[in-house]
Amino acid sequence: MTSLWYQTVNSPLPQASDTEKADVGFLHWQEACERIDDTERKAFATHLIKDEQARKIFCSIFGNSPFLTHCVLKDILFFSTLMQEGPDKTFKQLMSDLTAFWETQPEREAMAKELRITKRKAALTIALADICQTWDVFQVTDNLTTLAETSLDYACGTLLREGHQRGYFKLPDPENHPQKGSGLIVLGMGKLGGRELNYSSDVDIIVLFDTDVIQTDDPWDLQKNMVRLTKQLVQMMDDRTAHGYVFRTDLRLRPDPGSTPLALSVLAAETYYESIGQNWERAAMIKARPVAGDIEAGYAFLEILRPYMWRKYMDFAAIQDIHAIKRQINAHKGGHNIALNGHNVKLGHGGIREIEFYAQTQQLIWGGRNPDVRIAPTCKALQALVDAEQVEQDVCDNLIESYQYLRKVEHRIQMTNDEQTHSIPEDDAAVERLAIFLGYENKDSFATEFIAHLERVETYYAELFEESSEVNTHAKETGNLVFTGGDPDPGTLTYLRSIGFENPGFVDTTVRGWHHARYRATRSRRSREILTDLMPALLHALAQTAEPDTAFRHFDDFLSKLPSGVQLFSMFQVNPHLLDLVAEVMGEAPRLAEHLARNSTLLEYVLTPDFFTPLPDVTELREDLQKVLEQARDFQDVLDLSRRWANDRKFQVGVQTLRQIITIKESGLAQTHIAEAIIQEILPCVIDELAQKHGIIEQGEICIVGLGKAGSRDMTATSDLDLVFIYEAPEDCIGSNGERSLSVAQYYARLSQRFINALTAPTGDGMLYEVDMRLRPSGNSGPIASSLDSFIRYHNEAAWTWEHMALTRARVISGAPSLSAKVEQHIQDVLCRQRDNDKLLFDVADMRKRMDKEHHTDIVWDIKQYRGGIVDIDFMAQYLQLRHACDYPDILQNNTIDVLHKARDLEIIDEAMANDLISAVELWNIIQGYLRLTVAAELKKKDGGDLPHALKDDLVQACGEPSFDMLCERMKNSADLVLKHYKQLIDTPASTITLQDNKQ
Repeated sequence: MTSLWYQTVNSPLPQASDTEKADVGFLHWQEACERIDDTERKAFATHLIKDEQARKIFCSIFGNSPFLTHCVLKDILFFSTLMQEGPDKTFKQLMSDLTAFWETQPEREAMAKELRITKRKAALTIALADICQTWDVFQVTDNLTTLAETSLDYACGTLLREGHQRGYFKLPDPENHPQKGSGLIVLGMGKLGGRELNYSSDVDIIVLFDTDVIQTDDPWDLQKNMVRLTKQLVQMMDDRTAHGYVFRTDLRLRPDPGSTPLALSVLAAETYYESIGQNWERAAMIKARPVAGDIEAGYAFLEILRPYMWRKYMDFAAIQDIHAIKRQINAHKGGHNIALNGHNVKLGHGGIREIEFYAQTQQLIWGGRNPDVRIAPTCKALQALVDAEQVEQDVCDNLIESYQYLRKVEHRIQMTNDEQTHSIPEDDAAVERLAIFLGYENKDSFATEFIAHLERVETYYAELFEESSEVNTHAKETGNLVFTGGDPDPGTLTYLRSIGFENPGFVDTTVRGWHHARYRATRSRRSREILTDLMPALLHALAQTAEPDTAFRHFDDFLSKLPSGVQLFSMFQVNPHLLDLVAEVMGEAPRLAEHLARNSTLLEYVLTPDFFTPLPDVTELREDLQKVLEQARDFQDVLDLSRRWANDRKFQVGVQTLRQIITIKESGLAQTHIAEAIIQEILPCVIDELAQKHGIIEQGEICIVGLGKAGSRDMTATSDLDLVFIYEAPEDCIGSNGERSLSVAQYYARLSQRFINALTAPTGDGMLYEVDMRLRPSGNSGPIASSLDSFIRYHNEAAWTWEHMALTRARVISGAPSLSAKVEQHIQDVLCRQRDNDKLLFDVADMRKRMDKEHHTDIVWDIKQYRGGIVDIDFMAQYLQLRHACDYPDILQNNTIDVLHKARDLEIIDEAMANDLISAVELWNIIQGYLRLTVAAELKKKDGGDLPHALKDDLVQACGEPSFDMLCERMKNSADLVLKHYKQLIDTPASTITLQDNKQ
């Protein structure tokens, strides 16, 4: 018998980690031998499992890799030949046979089948060479790459020949060399481009077509036909059949994969890279090379991109962008999750990615001036950097050594089950088996060497750039943030979730969209470079808000509306605290976020010295608004300018409230003053606009009465306006004096409706306020504006008790002085009249029961309707006013707290009850103010468990409690105490009153 290759193997071989599986493998081999017809080959196959040296190799395979065992047993004649002739000769023969088959010009299905069979045999050949240490890591990766690019090229040739036959295009030599001169370019990226494919790697490719090279009679359908060809290419490579698959194929490294076709024209790709290509894409293009199709056209395209890839003069901003990419990937010295179980050999700390990035970042910096460092393979690039005096030789040698070691570990992980994974198993038993497959005695000896390599790589990688930008130094917490490449980084998704984002996939996809210049603000290279640098601080700031996902969506909306980004992003760099403020607004104040998205110039206003100064009184606000409205050319300008002014002022109050510069009470007063200024300045504008067609009512007057929170001067960020319009005209007046005269009632109805429209009409700047008219006489069925006489008559004769309760908050906000005085006097007269106290008590109690039946809640955070909450206190205050105003007019106050103070001073209720109620309503107002400003969603959990952590902290601080649990306990106790007083004051006495006693 001639010299046999397997007998020359003298390297130590891995033991079987599972002897039972090894025994089963031997049994199956014997069974397969019995089915061989060729006597000589059958004898050799039988002899193999009896040979001691061959059995060691069989044990290494059968006892460690189910996938390789399957490959061996599927074709024992091939494996017998492989054992006899060795990997070098066998692999060469496989490639030669594949070429010979290709030259027979097979159909697509036949070529796909042959590629799969060749892949299976080659995978077994390469694995055997690896296990027996016949090839080093570089030979393994080089031959895997040769297999992949040959497969791609023959698949492309098959499809090009088919496309030529169907008339999609015309090839110069479709029979013998369909690829040559075809204009179809397949660029190998990543490890394929660098000839560094791992054992179960996918192949990253970019498919282009050169319209200047391709000959076609149908240029309009060329794009569609090239996309069809690309899909077919992926199917030929990727689809699993009875014969397996060739290589998983990934097209996501093409320009902006979320919005571009699978195949791009050379012109489109060139335009993309030169206009919005990112530095991480420049890093990726370092490894790009033509691997299939028209190789000459591929190199011509890369030559076009050479100035983009290799900048002669490396500007500071681009260097900062490279620093930012490194900070996103975020390796640090010590204290990280370097461990054995579950560690990602590729992406984890100290892993292969860090070695690759170490070389690529230096290549980007120095490659523009030194062509010698423009080398794709990682280890060769490291040595080139040494030769260029940019890396120390010992650093290079150590990184190359670790690279080879980690790639060997990665290959053994993958060849176990042919899975595209890079992670050490999680459970100890599986790690033990992997350690044995790698040639170790046990897990512990493996861990010692493995972790030593990781720590060494991480140390070098962390020292790569020592600088860090100021904007990122305030981030208290860091983690993996990688938005480069085509695939979401698992570590990034994990980290985003860990800091509070519930939908990290959406965050990842959206950030990639920013980097691909989806918005005007990120179309310039400079803006994207600054944004890359801001990314860790930005995401950390958003994660610290009340609702990180909501904050992120609002920031995305904000970004989408920006006309440009450089100025704003630079402002964030210079003023890091501004980024925190924006994040806080985005996450905690939805309405403020919407306004900021429409008007980003507000941030310059934030930087002015008086932005954090409390707002002035109504008079000064009116003067300021008047100056703004002087710029109005027409009524539409009035609407636009008033909205911008009001929203700017609301934004200012909201920010001051969020930052606790002003109290909730001060915030309520400020919000009310803004509304008053708007009402008082808009009303004359509406009157003038109506007068253009309809004139005016001579000697007629109108006033606007505010009720609800507008009346009590404690409006929140989401308050609407409860308004009543009252007018008075001379008795002999028949209508307005304009060209199109209106009757008095029509005129004031039209005026009131137009005023409401002026407040509520949505424009580019939103609306000013929602307006609620249900508290006018007769509610929704009543006229929109009431004459003074009808207003008086209604409240004297027809109003319900609840309408008089609402009237306790009424106050005139705008209007003619004489009419305003009459209205205020009438309101006082109505509230001070003598009442049937039993009927009053019954009506109040009955109304509260009806309201509770409709809106009952067991969630204490629904503090308005919760028993013992705001409504109960308001009802008590309003009851006390209607009950005692006839004797004590001073109790008529618009604000509930003021009413309770008066009731206590007048000894209408005892001091203990008054103090309890005052304390409770102050607590409820603080909580409601923050909830209305910050939380858009309805709370579902009784204990406030669905409240964001940041909001909990704000509430604890604003309410003066030591902890959130203590605040919850205080809320429950306060509600219980309020309800106790409510029952004492209203429910219990009302229960003794019967309907018979309470006849209308």
